[in-house]
Amino acid sequence: MSVSRDDFSIAFRSALLQRGATQKFSILSLIIIATIIFFLDIYGFGVIKTTRGVINDIVYRVSYLASTPTRIFPSLNSEITSHFYLKKENEELRKVIAKYKALELNLEYLTNENQNLKKVLNAENISNVSNIILAKVLVDRNSPFLKSIIVNKGSKEGIEKGMPVTKDNNLVGRVVETNYLSSRVLLLNDLNSRIPVTLDADNSQAILSGGGTAKPKLEYLPEGYEFTENVNVFASGKDGIFNPGTPIGETTIDGEVDLFVDPNQLSFVTVILKKNEERF
Repeated sequence: MSVSRDDFSIAFRSALLQRGATQKFSILSLIIIATIIFFLDIYGFGVIKTTRGVINDIVYRVSYLASTPTRIFPSLNSEITSHFYLKKENEELRKVIAKYKALELNLEYLTNENQNLKKVLNAENISNVSNIILAKVLVDRNSPFLKSIIVNKGSKEGIEKGMPVTKDNNLVGRVVETNYLSSRVLLLNDLNSRIPVTLDADNSQAILSGGGTAKPKLEYLPEGYEFTENVNVFASGKDGIFNPGTPIGETTIDGEVDLFVDPNQLSFVTVILKKNEERF
């Protein structure tokens, strides 16, 4: 019996030298076999003498097979561990690269926005004008017929309903709603927009009507008026809202007006701080 115990002890120590799943498999196999031997010895089954050698051979072979991968590939475990470590490190590096890429794009966006802001300041000559407010476009409410924008300035800065809104000194619309920190601006191509205008060629008077399209139309022109291209259109100021002579756009052969400012490309606008008798 002592020989069997020594043999089992050797096999068990061999199993302990294994790693990971191999170690677990070896130890579990040895425990099962040891349990069988224990009960056979206690109850004195005659078969113990016959089967002991067979069981010992099984123990040796299980231990041998369990240790085979380690013996054949001594560096396999180390390589697997290194592989997973490198994979994790690679994922972390990808996250860092993505983070800096996002910061780079954000910096580029802020740089472009700063350049646009400088262009607006130069075009509007804001440093010399105290009755206008520079506002940033927050939301573009664009639908098939309704065209308006939300800006980040409101009654806190003195903006009121009906005040004209320009970009690069060109008319883009008027304030139709104010909140404490924001305002809504109705654009010239909105379906509800109607303003009196003057045509530069012969000083003809008309109404510029928005239709929800990119180009508003000229209405109520003198009877028999013939449209020509590239005639400048200005606000007439007869409504007491818009400053007379504020540029708007140029005529087309179809009686539409090609606006100087694309309503879909607004990032900053200026609000003319002007009291208006009429409220919209």
